[in-house]
Amino acid sequence: MRDIRIATRSKAVLLAAAIVSAVLVPVARADDHDSGRPGPNGLPWFVVADSLRTTAYDGVSDDLLTAGLGKTGLAGPAPAIANPASPTAPELRRLAIWANYRALVDMTANGGYGRFWGPNVDLYGNDTLGEGKIPGTEYLAYADGGRGRQKVSLLVQVPASFDPANPCIVTATSSGSRGVYGAISAAGEWGLKRGCAVAYTDKGTGNVAHELMTGLVTLIDGRLADATTAGRDSLFTANVPAGTLSAYNQQFPNRYAFKHAHSQQNPEEDWGKDTLEAVQFAYWAVNRQFALPGGSPEHGVRYSPGSITTIAASVSNGGGASLAAAEQDTRGWVTAVVVGEPQVNVRMPGNAQVNEGGQRIAGAGKPLADYTTLANLLQPCAALAEAAAGAPYLTALPVATTTAIRQARCTSLAAAGYVHGSDTQTQANDALAQLHEAGYEADSDLLHAPMWDSQAVPAVAVTYANAYTKSSVIDNLCGFSFGTTNPATGAAGFTPAVSPMETLFGLGNGVPPTNGISLVYNITPQGGADHRLATPDASFVGAACVRALWTDRDPRMRSSVEAIRVNANLHGKPAIVVQGRSDALVPINHASRAYLAANSVREGSRSQLSFYEVTNGQHFDAFLGVPGFDTRFVPVHYYNIQALNLMWSHLKNGTPLPPSQVIRTVPRGGSPGNAPALSVVDLPAIVANPGSNAIGVSHGVVNVPH
Repeated sequence: MRDIRIATRSKAVLLAAAIVSAVLVPVARADDHDSGRPGPNGLPWFVVADSLRTTAYDGVSDDLLTAGLGKTGLAGPAPAIANPASPTAPELRRLAIWANYRALVDMTANGGYGRFWGPNVDLYGNDTLGEGKIPGTEYLAYADGGRGRQKVSLLVQVPASFDPANPCIVTATSSGSRGVYGAISAAGEWGLKRGCAVAYTDKGTGNVAHELMTGLVTLIDGRLADATTAGRDSLFTANVPAGTLSAYNQQFPNRYAFKHAHSQQNPEEDWGKDTLEAVQFAYWAVNRQFALPGGSPEHGVRYSPGSITTIAASVSNGGGASLAAAEQDTRGWVTAVVVGEPQVNVRMPGNAQVNEGGQRIAGAGKPLADYTTLANLLQPCAALAEAAAGAPYLTALPVATTTAIRQARCTSLAAAGYVHGSDTQTQANDALAQLHEAGYEADSDLLHAPMWDSQAVPAVAVTYANAYTKSSVIDNLCGFSFGTTNPATGAAGFTPAVSPMETLFGLGNGVPPTNGISLVYNITPQGGADHRLATPDASFVGAACVRALWTDRDPRMRSSVEAIRVNANLHGKPAIVVQGRSDALVPINHASRAYLAANSVREGSRSQLSFYEVTNGQHFDAFLGVPGFDTRFVPVHYYNIQALNLMWSHLKNGTPLPPSQVIRTVPRGGSPGNAPALSVVDLPAIVANPGSNAIGVSHGVVNVPH
């Protein structure tokens, strides 16, 4: 029975084997956590007390960074599950750490894993740490704003090397829509090696789903339970009346509701708050672990707000959340910021502008809802443009099928007036030109094909459209849903032998297609199919509908996008932003460059923001092991590490941060799939005097050398 697998509310041992201890912790509450009054170390008001569990790891059989796998295991195959139909919580945690670590960095030996980064590489870039296992303690709970529906996972890792006399915290807000371990390699590893507590949050998106036909939902440790039995312990249950859900399941079998897409709460609005709450939870954890004696059973508070050096750090969505947290921080929770490729929606001042090589970038600072829905529409056609010839191939579909989809999309775009030209080549060139006009760099031309073929852009476009319009799963917004499909035909409604929910916590990314759950177009054929195969033009009508939500000014979408915009005012906090110029998922003109421009207006001379733009850098370092990516692109993660080290030196030694600059890297070259080993020759340093590579910024005007 599924109901016996639900997490109980007792103070029982929850995890086993390699875990030294795993118990629910009794705690006091802090009803006025921001009052500043001295007192006992009460659990922050937003943490649901009976969700809390504490686990110690010995650093041998299990650990904080590698889940006991070590450097070798992280580079190996997925860790085994003893019973695939019923994974245990420790097995799911191990799988989640393995998958999330690998998702954000290049794991190939020639690309630098084990040489420039990895558990065995110390803070100075030396191979001195062996398997790199890190002992320490984890505190896991979820936050909720009182409505009982948010369930934001919070996790604090306190390494055994934490020095209570020199305390530090690093945030690791999840990248993308990943689970709570979703930035473990991007920021968690550096923080743990530095001896800092690491504050993680899944920011309410969380790689959590509801299997609608069976009623299975996800618990905080990744195990499954029946939605009715789980009740408030479910991290997400679709808000659909039973009768309505039954009718939906009959018409659309084997579909899934995902938390980011279908919570109907626009979770992105709270990403900054979620990150700040993760920091506050970390304060509570280290205060508890390193308490001063006091009259309360919970001991006196050793660390008050602002007394711990805290770096808000992560990448992509986690990077945007970190910037938002620093902007919202009024108590000194955040000391500094270091983020990579931030997905951030900037409220641009009227006089802010971005120039590259003396030419103004029109419309810099567009929101994701605008540029992603456009890319989802145009990229399949733009992939055939002459300038995109030779792009890396990143899809399991046969070449002939992919080519036919691209040609059909061009035809449909032309018939609907989206592109111009009487032949496919002209239409494709026009589609690419429109992407350039919309702020995509020519440096990313070769990435439009793999960004769409890998389904990264379609997944983001549909998920965020659902989130921004606060649509229910039963709405099938623009004809799309999430479901299992026949591997051979693409037909929806397929029933797999083992539910993808069983390992979703470990292997999923929160944005279908993921872990065997596809992005489905329901309109045609009957019963629906994988969106790429549903129609010859890859569900063009649905993609056009998603685009129209923005262009036709859907009030739900416009309201949600306005709610997530940031002002780029960091209140004088030192900050570093790193991004690759070739980023085709989060265009640099709408993210980092736009943020720098807006920041120079809003902070002016008080700004301590440096921006490092990496040529030949793109959004997914994990793709660098793919033929064609390895020869053309370099790891942005390398510079994220350097930025963290630079910030640490600045905070601890007063070393000035290098000014904003373009870092001109050297692609490795060679033949696709057989690029030579990455070397320091390919990765020039961030320098104190960038000369002609300096990025100028003044009074809202950013000038980037071409």
